Amino acid sequence: MELELKVPSVGESIQMVQISEWLKSPGDQLAVDEPVVILETDKATVEVPAPSAGILKEQKKAVGEEAQIGDVLAIIEVEAQAPPSSPETPEQSEPASATQEQASGQDEESAEPFIMPAAQRLIDEHKLDPARILATGPGHRMLKEDVEAFLESANTQSQKPDPSGYVPAEAVPPTPLSPAQAPPSEPAQEEEEVVPMSPLRRRIAERLVDAQKTAALLTTFNEIDMSAVSNLRKQYQEAFQKRYNLKLGFMSFFVKAAIDALKAYPAVNAEIRGTNIVFKNHYDIGIAIGGGKGLVVPVLRKADEMSFAEVESVIAEFAQKAKENRVTLEDLQGGTFTITNGGVYGSLLSTPIVNPPQSGILGMHSIQNRPVAIGEQVVIRPMMYVALTYDHRIVDGREAVSFLRRIKETIEEPARMLIEV
Repeated sequence: MELELKVPSVGESIQMVQISEWLKSPGDQLAVDEPVVILETDKATVEVPAPSAGILKEQKKAVGEEAQIGDVLAIIEVEAQAPPSSPETPEQSEPASATQEQASGQDEESAEPFIMPAAQRLIDEHKLDPARILATGPGHRMLKEDVEAFLESANTQSQKPDPSGYVPAEAVPPTPLSPAQAPPSEPAQEEEEVVPMSPLRRRIAERLVDAQKTAALLTTFNEIDMSAVSNLRKQYQEAFQKRYNLKLGFMSFFVKAAIDALKAYPAVNAEIRGTNIVFKNHYDIGIAIGGGKGLVVPVLRKADEMSFAEVESVIAEFAQKAKENRVTLEDLQGGTFTITNGGVYGSLLSTPIVNPPQSGILGMHSIQNRPVAIGEQVVIRPMMYVALTYDHRIVDGREAVSFLRRIKETIEEPARMLIEV
């Protein structure tokens, strides 16, 4: 019996998906609920599991191809069994079985592996022969790691001296050829490469353009002396790591400081809904994270109730999920305010764009030692520029400037977080 694997409903308003990666190849055995294919939407990636045990008979969609909800992705052969063999005497069946097993093993070894896209790119880049590379992935798939292992092994062998003193011919520098003897040059590389935008990238582009069109965006700046927070991290880093098995980062301090400022200036935590202003009495903070498919903003739910360790733990989990393209729709929905840290990429100053329907976003940047005036003296301090982009339709300039100054004061005097002043 054949069963159709179809594109499931992956969220409200989502009608189109893109085939991101096939986890199984035709002929692979499938278990119930075993992931078969990864789909990419304009918000997140989704794994589609096998609805029944069987064998993947046919893939109907290729990697990179788009599909609509309900489209057939693959055909699964359910309860596939080998045809019953004719009765044989024990003397006849034993040699035949051994021969059949040997042939099957030879066929499996000689079959060409299915090369994953990432592995194919490395093969093309280094001009390798796939037949020389051992495929270790499930279903006789050649993974990126297999190609990397082959390259590392080849590099090790090329650098290892032969104890006999023998120098292989390929290691001897070739004799220069005359222009007439020189081989023809390789064709010039294409000057352009056209790659379709992924659904996630298209969605990011649409939202950024919509934010610029629909909101009155303005950015205000300040700078923060990071000495106090840096000293706290140095003082308690070892004990924090020992207790929670996590590093104490800067982001947890800024999450706490942002919540303190949002409570003092609630308009920054509000949104415009039609002709109404909706003030939020909860603090769900979005953290911008760069993933394999682009920037995503998963949300810390009830961040005001989290400890420093809980904030760091959830952010670390989101970062790992983004790296593996496992961020879900639920992770991305419902934020009231966003924090983005361009400093991890070396950004000194930027103007972040608000994530609609939110009304504000805080931008962190690189920490640099700079000369600053303290009283009558000029001293060197670790300084960070911060930026607040806000929707001027709902947040006044005075509120925005005061909000950012509140964060500055809280970070420069972290004890304020404990006594709430």
